[in-house]
Amino acid sequence: MIEHVGVWVRDVEAMREFDERRLGGRGGPRYHNPATGLTSCFVSFDAGGRIELMHRPDVPSRPAGAATGYAHVALSLGGRAAVDTAVARLQAGGVTVESGPRTTGDGYYEAVILDPEGNRIELTA
Repeated sequence: MIEHVGVWVRDVEAMREFDERRLGGRGGPRYHNPATGLTSCFVSFDAGGRIELMHRPDVPSRPAGAATGYAHVALSLGGRAAVDTAVARLQAGGVTVESGPRTTGDGYYEAVILDPEGNRIELTA
């Protein structure tokens, strides 16, 4: 079981709000380490798993486009209808849908959305 995935972000609060409002997560308390400049918070999901949103002033933004390292976080929504409903709701709310919903070559039914900082989130059946 993966307990959590950590993601470096530019704006912890904006990303926390996105994860709560758009993806149904629950943000935990904000942590700040004055010695290192690290600010972070965990966002938990009902079915398990957490995303740790982390910011430190000395960690640069990633270059535009694909890069090695973090590729995406996949959230299982439980079925095709749930993916379709979520995509319609998110798209109506202005969230960028990068692809799908579709059945991939390896058999997943998914859509890929972008969070406010351009990170990919797969919504799977």
